[in-house]
Amino acid sequence: MTARVTVDDVKRVAELANLELTPEESGHMLHDLNAILDYVAQLNELDTAGIAPLAQIGELPGAGGVSLLRADEHAGSLDRSQVMQQAPETDQAFFKVPKVIER
Repeated sequence: MTARVTVDDVKRVAELANLELTPEESGHMLHDLNAILDYVAQLNELDTAGIAPLAQIGELPGAGGVSLLRADEHAGSLDRSQVMQQAPETDQAFFKVPKVIER
């Protein structure tokens, strides 16, 4: 049996995310979250005993055994003084941004 998300759970998550959901949106969210949990429960039923764990998608070989990812290249950083000149507000070491969390 899959754990079910309740209306109270949706309200709490919306509060933590600082979202204001209408009752209709809460209903859709409740349905969607429970559908996700049902899908995860289906995935948990799969027999993966003979399958090696995969930590990164980069471990998958590309076409012909060539990696799908580009090689890392060293590049220099941006010049701080030039960047700070373009910033709307700065203390010359860091960007100053408005406070976004009120609680």
